[in-house]
Amino acid sequence: MSDHSNDLRETVRERYAAAAVQVTEGGAACCGPQPVEVDDNFGSTLYAADERDTLPAEAVAASLGCGNPTAVADLHAGERVLDLGSGGGIDVLLSARRVGPTGKAYGLDMTEEMLALALANREKAGATNVEFLKGAIEAIPLPANTIDVVISNCVINLSTDKPAVFAEMFRVLAPGGRIGISDVVADDRLTPGQRAERGDYVGCIAGALSFTEYREGLAAAGFTDVELIPTHAVADGMHSATVRAAKPATTPEAAARPPAPAANAGSCCGGSGC
Repeated sequence: MSDHSNDLRETVRERYAAAAVQVTEGGAACCGPQPVEVDDNFGSTLYAADERDTLPAEAVAASLGCGNPTAVADLHAGERVLDLGSGGGIDVLLSARRVGPTGKAYGLDMTEEMLALALANREKAGATNVEFLKGAIEAIPLPANTIDVVISNCVINLSTDKPAVFAEMFRVLAPGGRIGISDVVADDRLTPGQRAERGDYVGCIAGALSFTEYREGLAAAGFTDVELIPTHAVADGMHSATVRAAKPATTPEAAARPPAPAANAGSCCGGSGC
């Protein structure tokens, strides 16, 4: 990884560590945790009140996302869900409720302070089907083909190696698995320089892919049924968008193999004739 990429990653880590500390210290004060974002385009205001009310206040206050990926992903009971850049755990805890006791919700984050906050929120919520992991979204610490749904909330923008993120999502998904992501996406007309002019990297702006770049990146990783739908503007030519795609149920290699012969092939009823 280049020095520039390392510097950006450290900038992101510092920003999110500071946000976690702000929420934790606020929660210990008399007035309770205060939201870390005030812009209506980001944060907990993008969740329905009945969702926010079921969660620890610290999980809600730490929300820095640009959407609600748990709604985008249409989760079902028994599914295994992975949240990339899980922060204080709001989307993991909501996912855990949706997949129920027979499912599992994983959160992945690189920031120690956010992981500590998420673990505390898991205990407050009494969530027994939740696990938080430390790591980078470019190198997910889970085996291949073990996740049904990957979600993420305005985090892929923060990666300096998005092809690696797309490849890792594809790797950990089981055949037939899917992604349901909220992210900031740029109009195709904007150059990288123009995106940077509209906001900084840690604000999910400067690192945004264009709609075409996003589609092509997911397709290059092997995803099909790619769909990007803008939901609201966050800057001139920049949109919060829902991103959906699927991992094929069978790989091209598996599809090319001839089917296994049926038992007693060559006879219609298991004998030498009918």
